[in-house]
Formats: sequence, C-alpha cells, structure tokens
Amino acid sequence: MTSPWPLLITLAYVAIAMFIGLRARGGRRMNSLEEWGVAGRSMGPVTLYLLIAAGSVSAYTFMGAPGWAYSKGVPVFYVAVYLAYLALVAWYVGPKVWQFGERFGHVTQASAITDRYQSPLLGALAALVMSIGSIAYAVLQTIGSAYILNVMSGGAIPVWLGVALVLACIAVYLFVSGQRAIGRTNAFQGVLMLVVAWAVGLWALHGATGGLDVGVLFTRLQAEHGEFLTLPGAGGDMSFSFWTTSVIVSMFSFMPPVWTQWMSASSARTIRRSATWLPTYYVVILPMVVLGFIGIFALPDLARADTVVLEYAMQHLPVVLVGLLGAGTLAASMSSSEPFIHSVALSWSRDVLQPLLGFSDAFTGKLARWMTLPLMALVIAPLAIAEPGSLVMILLVGLGFATQVMPAFIGMFLWPRASKLGVLAGIVAGFVVTVAFTTLWKHPLGIHAGFWGLMLNLPVFVIVSLMTSPTQAEVVERFFRIAAPHGLTRLGDGNVQRPSDCLQQ
Repeated sequence: MTSPWPLLITLAYVAIAMFIGLRARGGRRMNSLEEWGVAGRSMGPVTLYLLIAAGSVSAYTFMGAPGWAYSKGVPVFYVAVYLAYLALVAWYVGPKVWQFGERFGHVTQASAITDRYQSPLLGALAALVMSIGSIAYAVLQTIGSAYILNVMSGGAIPVWLGVALVLACIAVYLFVSGQRAIGRTNAFQGVLMLVVAWAVGLWALHGATGGLDVGVLFTRLQAEHGEFLTLPGAGGDMSFSFWTTSVIVSMFSFMPPVWTQWMSASSARTIRRSATWLPTYYVVILPMVVLGFIGIFALPDLARADTVVLEYAMQHLPVVLVGLLGAGTLAASMSSSEPFIHSVALSWSRDVLQPLLGFSDAFTGKLARWMTLPLMALVIAPLAIAEPGSLVMILLVGLGFATQVMPAFIGMFLWPRASKLGVLAGIVAGFVVTVAFTTLWKHPLGIHAGFWGLMLNLPVFVIVSLMTSPTQAEVVERFFRIAAPHGLTRLGDGNVQRPSDCLQQ
C-alpha cells in the first residue's frame, strides 16, 4: 500500500490528542500533588468510565490479543477473566480507596501503604516494586505505538524514531496537564478505539467469510487447526499451568494507575457507577480477536504475531479504514502508557524521594512533573527500542512483580493484624523468588514466576505479622472504619471481631 492516507490519518490523531491534552489544564496551576496527581478529585462518571476502560485494554486490544489469537488461539481469553475481576474490584474497592484519599490526603497507592503501616520505608519499597510492573506496561505500550508508526509509514519511520515521537507527544501534555490530560485524552481515545475496532473487525469478517457469521470462521478453524481451540493452545510453548497462574497473577496485581484513577473521581458513588458500566466497554476486544483468527488463514507466514491486525489491514482493507486503525491502535497504546508513566513519576517523587530527602509538598509537586522527562528519556525509551520480547509476555512479567505487594492490600482491607514487618518480609521474599524464577530458572514446572513468589510471600507475611507488633490501634481503626464500615472483620479462625479487639491478640 503506497497511499499516504494511513500515515496522515494516524498523525492527525496524534495532533488531536496533543490538542486535547494541552487544553485539559483549563488554566489551573499544576504544581500541587493534589491537582497534577489526581485532578483535584473532580472526574465525573463518564470520564472515569472511559479513563479506566481505555487504560485497561491498551495496545493489547489491537496487537497483543489478536497476536495471541494468531499464535496460540483460545488462551487469549485469559483477559476476559482478568477484566471481569478488574470491574468487580473497582466496584467494591474503588470507593474505599477514594475515601482513604479524600479523608487522609493520599495521592498515590504507596502513600496509602505508608499511612496504613506508619512506615515510609515500606511505602518506598512498595513504590519501587510496583514501578517495575508499571514500567514494563509503559514499555509495552510504547513498543506498540512505535510499531504502528513504522507500519503506517511503510517503514519510513523506524522504531526508534516512533518511540521518540510518541513519548515526546505524551511528555508535553502530561507535563502541562497531568491527570486531567490523561482523563480527557483517554475519553477521546476510548470512543475512537471502540468504533474502530468494530468497524475493522466486521469488515475483515465479511471479507474473509462473505458474511458476518463468525461461526463459519470457527467451523473452518476447528476442521483445519483444532489445536487453536483447546488449552493450552497452539505453538507448544505454553503449558496449562502457566496459563492458569498467569490469570491469577494478573488478577492479584493492583496496579498504581488504577488506584490513582479511583482517587481522581469526584465521589465514591462516581466510582461505583463507572465500575458498573465497565463490562460494556470490554467488548472492544472481541472483533480484534476474531481478526487474529482470520490471520491464521490469511497470513500463515507472519514474522511477528503482534502485527497481525496491522498487516492484514494493509493488505485487505480500504486506505481510510487502515488509517483509522492506525489511529485507534495508537490511541490504545497511548491511553495506557500515559497513566503508567504518570503514576511512576508521581510515586517516585512522593513516596521515595520526598521521605528520603525531606522535600516539601510544594517542591514534590513540581518534582513529580519534571520526573516524567528523565523517566521517559532514560528508562522507557531505551527499553522500548531494545524490544525485549512479545507484548503479552512483557506484561505478564511486569505483573508478576506487581503481585508481590498483595500483602499490603490484605492488611488494608481484610486483616487488621497485619504488621509492617510482615508485609515487608513478604514483599522481599516474593520479590527475590520472582527475580530468580524470571532470570535464572524461568517459570519452573511451567508455573508463572510471580505465582511462585506469591506462594512464598503470603505465608511469610502471615507468620511474621503474627510474630511482630501490629500498627497502632488508632491508625488501624480509622482505616477499617472505611474498609469494614460495620466495624467487623472475619479472621482466619472464623471468629468475627472488631478491629480493636483483633489488635489485642
């Protein structure tokens, strides 16, 4: 395809995103953590709905998911479990997180951990461990963005230049408008993704089968490539145990940007309303998965599975639809890289550097904005240019590390007896195991490295918590007045007691 229209339409999207992101500031001062970090806790239900939805589906929608459908088959539907769980967590936990932030002044996930356990060290450790998963996610999205520009330009824009262009665009409006830019651009990007995904998917299905009956496609797939319709799928490079533990690891990863998004809402009720609507958006993935299955027949010798949708479109779709696909795919990538870059910069400034160096809140608010620039230039850009593996595997490795902070949340919402030393010991033990089983002995017995870490993490957390002193009673009381509004919690032995009673045991 030699037409310039696909690239022009894709670049037009970048210009529109830049315009929306810059306008989102609305004349407000962005030097405070409250304003730049959580948009002054002002987002309404529709914006929050699109913010969370667009941020969670990401480049996975247009590249990762169809890539897995193309190379592995039905294992791609692990995301259905993960996203359903995300909506449930947002509905139940999100309002409580918002109340923590509104009453106690939290602006990051790690600041809530610091407050719950009265330990800046634990908060900093959680921020650093979580940042591994967040950076992996941002790298994933940046790689996806660079591929889009590379394909849309017919190779004229190399991957390294695509990385630089996308990160430069995000850097400008993220620095200027912070979380408000993320909310406004994600709202636009979310609508664009939904429309483009279904338009492209239906057009491709009609072209491949002569109609819109997806059953025709799956009947042929069952007859000619039945291995794509069974777990653990085609390819022979993934076991059922790895697939299952990957689902569990994904479910137990409370990523920092989602936490920040909840705290950006105008009220707890706003979060619950937007979470109720979330499943209606996740149908965006279905047409792209179908296109991945179509690629099994249409593109049998594709070099990189993640590019199946883009390659199919370039060969079979009208140029305008190809351009819209490029814009939609770029929207998917940018809508997810923005919040993860933002959350890492915010947390490194607020939870690591401020307590370590004693910065004031005013200085920390300015520092968080400036932190985005070296983070993109010195960390995310080099990793993205290096292209370390498939998009989905990058995500799963990052989530394995993020899962290790799970004990901190158990102690925040479920178990008042959790101690800071218990959480600290659990995170360290789980992190060491995850590192070892990611680098030295990769996923032993076909079980995800992050799941191995969690299996050691949780027992260590419980045992050390029972052997050490809990957090002060008044701190736990104020948290559990929100986390357990009736003042009751159920312990592991089945007894129902008040948080204050639990602290005496």
